[in-house]
Amino acid sequence: MSVHSILQSFQRFGVHLGLDRIKTLLEQLHNPHQNIPIIHVGGTNGKGSVCAYLSSILTEAGYKVGRYTSPHLIDWTERICINDQPISISELELILVKITNSINFNQDIPTQFEVITAAAWVYFAQEKVDIAIIEVGLGGRLDATNVCDRPLATVITSLSREHWQQLGPTIKDIAGEKAGIFKSDCPVIMGEVPDEVKPVFESRIKALNCPHIWVEPASYFDHNLAIYKNIKYQLPLLGKMQLNNSALAIETIKILQKQGWKITDEHIKQGIQKTQWLGRVQWITWENYSILIDGAHNPAAAKLLRNYVDTLDKSVIWIIGMLATKEHDKVFQELLIKNDSLYVVPVPDHSTAKPHDLAILAQEICSDLTLIKTKETVFSALEEATQSKQSDQIIVIAGSLYLIGHFLGHLQSDTNKGLNN
Repeated sequence: MSVHSILQSFQRFGVHLGLDRIKTLLEQLHNPHQNIPIIHVGGTNGKGSVCAYLSSILTEAGYKVGRYTSPHLIDWTERICINDQPISISELELILVKITNSINFNQDIPTQFEVITAAAWVYFAQEKVDIAIIEVGLGGRLDATNVCDRPLATVITSLSREHWQQLGPTIKDIAGEKAGIFKSDCPVIMGEVPDEVKPVFESRIKALNCPHIWVEPASYFDHNLAIYKNIKYQLPLLGKMQLNNSALAIETIKILQKQGWKITDEHIKQGIQKTQWLGRVQWITWENYSILIDGAHNPAAAKLLRNYVDTLDKSVIWIIGMLATKEHDKVFQELLIKNDSLYVVPVPDHSTAKPHDLAILAQEICSDLTLIKTKETVFSALEEATQSKQSDQIIVIAGSLYLIGHFLGHLQSDTNKGLNN
């Protein structure tokens, strides 16, 4: 069986938060997670970037570093990496078969996310990584990654109202779930969160006696050159939010240094400079046109993207697709301004919002748009947008990481076809 078919067979169990199934599954696999030092990274936006920075810095320092993130953009193997290299398809297949064979299908069956999470633990244990960077999937307290009692450090990158259907209606409810990854006496590194939820985190930190630090963002020293606590470094990832994300990574590394890990400031500088993270405020070339892509799948991420495009001083041709579950009105409120243009497209192979409904909503929210059109695919939208584009306009694809993944997957496929011809 292929990776896709094995994982697809577990998709019907949906999102089902809780730790009992993953703990049972890991026990059947001889608890591969128990001997792996981890850094646990939660929050709303910025988790992936922080994981990428940490992995790159630790790789630069000579360690064997596992990294587990979600979702993937193109391929399942992206989620499970060692020293920034994805697991091979064949290796992932073998591990998934092993996991499937260990499951008692007469009991509560694990979800798809729990199965791929277990696969990461098995792979990291098998390859004897020195450390693993583990990104929380959804929430924290009941997330399948929350099975380690003694993380080396725990990071909260940011907080906004997302996944409230599963985590609770208020931002305080969501904060409580995110704080559920804190462990007794384990260091906590906190990013920027709304003032109203700081007491939620502070209460949990105090109850668990966690050493902690509230991190201020780095500053720009020069163009794309940042400075944080006398460390100057080149920022390869775009957008002002990377000042926060890189500072969080540096503070986390400083905690590891105190614990005896051999990491120099030069490792930090070189590691950050070499960091790559697809699909987040990223310029790519399509048909000789420069296109900006970014998931921007919630209002907070949309605001950060708008802040970045505003620095370019050009009007925007948006190509947007969103999942049905997202806060469409709030994303549009953050992204759309007068003289922008908008193409609305479906998100393939997922529970997509209807483009027609989004187009009507966009018109209500920003009646001064130059153009609103629905298109059947991101590519038909791109073809029309590139033909009409003026020199004072940029084209931006946004609204869903799944849409970005679909686009990049086709781009990769076309490149491979070209190489094989």
